[in-house]
Amino acid sequence: MNTLTTEGQEKINAIALQYHLSQDAVLAMLQAVLNGGGRMAQFNIYELGGGGQWMQGGMTMVGDMFNHSLKNKVSNLCQELANLVAHSSIFELSPIAELGSSFIANNWYPSELGIPSSVGSQNNIRYAIFPNTSRLAIEVNGVLSVYDTLNHRISGVSQQQQNNGFSIVLSSQFGTVDVLSLPLVNGHKKEEIVVEESIDSPVSVVLPEPIIEPEKPVLPVSVIDEDDIFAKIELLAGLFQKGILTEQEFSTKKAELLARL
Repeated sequence: MNTLTTEGQEKINAIALQYHLSQDAVLAMLQAVLNGGGRMAQFNIYELGGGGQWMQGGMTMVGDMFNHSLKNKVSNLCQELANLVAHSSIFELSPIAELGSSFIANNWYPSELGIPSSVGSQNNIRYAIFPNTSRLAIEVNGVLSVYDTLNHRISGVSQQQQNNGFSIVLSSQFGTVDVLSLPLVNGHKKEEIVVEESIDSPVSVVLPEPIIEPEKPVLPVSVIDEDDIFAKIELLAGLFQKGILTEQEFSTKKAELLARL
C-alpha cells in the first residue's frame, strides 16, 4: 500500500476512533478493500472477530455469524473505506506521477491518456492500462492502437496462438475478453497490423493490482444485479465448503438470492 498523505492519515485516525478500533486494524481493512478493487474485501483481523468477507451491496460474513452488531460494524467500515479511496486523495503520489507530463511525453503512449496503472511488454507487443480514462494502449511492431476498456477493470494481458497468428486476450472482473471486442478509439486493430515476429508459445503476464479509480459507467441494472447475485452465491459456496456456513444456512441464503433474479 502506498504511503498515506497527512490528510489521509488524519482520516484513518478519525475512522479508527469512530469505530473504536486500532489504526492497525483500520489499515489492515483498508488494504483488504484495496485488494478487492473497492467492491469487496476478504480479511482476517482479530479486532473484527477474525476471518470474514464483505461485498458491496449488503453481503457481509464474519466469524461470529449471528453477531449482527459486528456484521453492521464491518459493513459500515468497509463501505466508508471504499468511499474514501474512490473519492479522496489519501495516498502520496508515486514517483511516476510526481514526474508529471514531462515523463509521460517520453513514453510510447499518448500523454493525454494520463498515467498508467500498469505497463508491460511481451515479444513484439507493448501495452499500457489507464483506468482513470478507461483506455488501453497497445503497440505491435511500432504500430499504436488505443481501445476503450468500457467498464472492464483489466488485471492481465496475454497472447494466445491461433491458426492465423495470435490474439490478445485481457483478464477483467468479467473473465477473459478479446481485445478486438473493445471499441477502437484510434489506430489500427490487431488484424490490420503485419506481425513481423512469430510467437512460438503463448505468453501470459499478470499485472499488478490497478490503481483504484472512481466508478466507471455501469451496465444496465438487470445485468449487474444478476452478476452480483451469482458472485454472492459463489462466495457462499466457498464459505460452506470451508465449514463456516452450515448446509441449512447456505441453502437459505442461496434461495434468497435466487429469488431476486
